[in-house]
Amino acid sequence: MDLRKQRLSQIEELREKGYEPYKYRFSKDYNSQQIKDLFDDRIKAGQLLEEMVFNYAGRIMTIRMHGKSAFVDLKDDFGRIQAYVRLDQVGEDRYEFFKKYIDIGDWMGIKGYPFKTKTGELTLLVQELELLSKAIRPLPEKWHGLKDKEIRYRQRYVDMIANDNVIITFRTRFLVTQYIREFLNERGFLEVETPVLQMIMGGANAKPFITHLNVYDIDMYLRIATELHLKRLVVGGMEKIYEIGKIFRNEGVSNKHNPEFTTLELYQAYADYNDIMNLTEELLYHVTTKIHGTSKIKYQGQELDFKPPFRKVKMCEFIKENLGIDILESSDEELKNFLKEQGQFVEIEDRYHYIDKIWDLVEDKIIEPTFVIDYPTEISPLAKRKRDDPRLTERFELIINGTELANAFSELNDPQDQFERFKKQMQLKELGDEEAQTMDLDFIRALEYGLPPTGGLGIGIDRLCMLLTDTPTIRDIIPFPIVKPMSFEDEEALLRDEEG
Repeated sequence: MDLRKQRLSQIEELREKGYEPYKYRFSKDYNSQQIKDLFDDRIKAGQLLEEMVFNYAGRIMTIRMHGKSAFVDLKDDFGRIQAYVRLDQVGEDRYEFFKKYIDIGDWMGIKGYPFKTKTGELTLLVQELELLSKAIRPLPEKWHGLKDKEIRYRQRYVDMIANDNVIITFRTRFLVTQYIREFLNERGFLEVETPVLQMIMGGANAKPFITHLNVYDIDMYLRIATELHLKRLVVGGMEKIYEIGKIFRNEGVSNKHNPEFTTLELYQAYADYNDIMNLTEELLYHVTTKIHGTSKIKYQGQELDFKPPFRKVKMCEFIKENLGIDILESSDEELKNFLKEQGQFVEIEDRYHYIDKIWDLVEDKIIEPTFVIDYPTEISPLAKRKRDDPRLTERFELIINGTELANAFSELNDPQDQFERFKKQMQLKELGDEEAQTMDLDFIRALEYGLPPTGGLGIGIDRLCMLLTDTPTIRDIIPFPIVKPMSFEDEEALLRDEEG
């Protein structure tokens, strides 16, 4: 009989005896980290703390039987703690119940007190035990070494059970958003929500997901950015706002990209991109030190320091220093010929795509947190022109380890200029650029009512979490990344093959 059938038989047997293997609740007093914090330094090897009786619960990860006793590793979302089950403590009936019906993978609740073994390991001496939830499927023994990582993405719940570092990574990920909210709320920002379903896609250059709204019989888009609706709120009178939310772009999957991802976007009235640079530095310093206790982190062997001020470089000057070409003074033909010399080609031949492709050639040269500032107007359709050079915009991207983490600018609040920029984007769309922005006349109308001077910022939360958890691929920081479709039966067969 395989283990799954054996466990189903156990469940049937338990119910016949009047025992429900799936309990309704259990009163847990401490998590594993709290137990370690409370007692690790307080108890010496061989010492018992009998007066400190409390309840604990977790998933059983290992059972080591020793005749009339057993050591059990219990895991919760903060780590593992060892429990010691002895016949003379729990009684013969309960000990036999434990041996017969409780397996690795089950959830167990215990009552007991802490002590340290002779080797100094903090342990809970069990006085009472209870089966809280019976696992029908046994944990796969080789899960941590699976060759096909897709299985781990498909069955993330097992990945989290079998690999302690995975749940630690996700805990850190969600703490990052908690600390971002903490920082912004303390500075008077209000968290808001904007539509996920939109009639006109906008706010970024990206290919959208299309869906259909039956009630009006129209196609709609999953948002590719939150920007334009957030700026409408600023037009309406909300001066300091932010949204942390999902964005959907119908693009490829890579180490840096997932079609569904999370961003922070914020807007501050009466601010420009210099103010937003300062805010970005302070925000990232706050989050990094809250997570790591220091501004310095290691990412894939590279030390990064988030202590302000960050380095600043001008985009055009950086390109000229590294590639020898002046993207402001060069003609379209010169840009095109330069790319050909580099073995680079663009599908849509226009100035926007030439400059964008040239920037791709040097972006990975930036490692330390660096503000790349003053982007050409052609590639910045929503940014305000630079006050002393209209060929440029007051825009910055924060580049870290060769990857864009943040994008921000002094927001374009001139409705006529915005209208002309949208027209140029529509021309790109006519040339076949599916990612070009769409004319949004309602947004133009909103600007005509007056958008105050405003600074805006967007940060990729997933990429930030990659840095702060030393994770090389975005799919490892997203609990449920998009995977290729596979039938349940094929997935089961693949798992059996991997397990051998």
